[in-house]
Amino acid sequence: MTSLIRLGVNIDHVATLRQARGTAYPDPLAAAFVAADAGADGITMHLREDRRHIQDRDVERVREHVLCRLNFEMAATVEMIGIAERLRPDDCCLVPERREEITTEGGLDVAGNERELGRACERLAAANIRTSLFIDPEEEQIEAARRVGSPAIELHTGAYANAAGETARAEELAKLERAAEAGHRAGLIINAGHGLHYQNVQPVAAVAHMHELNIGHAIVARAVLYGLHEAVSTMKALMREAAALRR
Repeated sequence: MTSLIRLGVNIDHVATLRQARGTAYPDPLAAAFVAADAGADGITMHLREDRRHIQDRDVERVREHVLCRLNFEMAATVEMIGIAERLRPDDCCLVPERREEITTEGGLDVAGNERELGRACERLAAANIRTSLFIDPEEEQIEAARRVGSPAIELHTGAYANAAGETARAEELAKLERAAEAGHRAGLIINAGHGLHYQNVQPVAAVAHMHELNIGHAIVARAVLYGLHEAVSTMKALMREAAALRR
């Protein structure tokens, strides 16, 4: 079993800092360059309906100038699918989106929206974009993702990250392990993300079949103190160390 694991660096919060003062800095494109130089395998950007952080021009510039893979997080709306078809990112991760949330909370209900999400997957595939569905680690949702034609899933790690105490955390990690195994049996690429940081990332990176982790807030927060290059390279090293121990 390969020990390689990919790191997608989410740069949304670089844009959050910029939007707080309405300045031209810090520039998400510059952050993407630094992250790629530090070892990021991909750049993740979430263009939300309310444009609270990442703006359309940010995605356009990163797509044009950054050579590593671009993962475009988005809601499965007509507007966003149209933007994806125009920009042709390498990957699109479809996520639930509510204006009142601070960040994406919980996974998609794929089982309850197969028709809509199936159409979105079909359109994105026709544009040569690999789709991933952001889901909770539940077998029902994994099977629904397979049925709608998504080649990849991203397991929501929020319950694991927020678990109080070692017992609860171990139970949530076991759910992720079972979900990754079920997804692998279904022929899906397994990614994960949400709430992962430097103290809790290694058990998730060590999960069998884990292909990629998408991490943003923790990396940007560390970058405030130590710089973005160090923050990305340290996270990548922790992930690789854990993945090398997979059984």
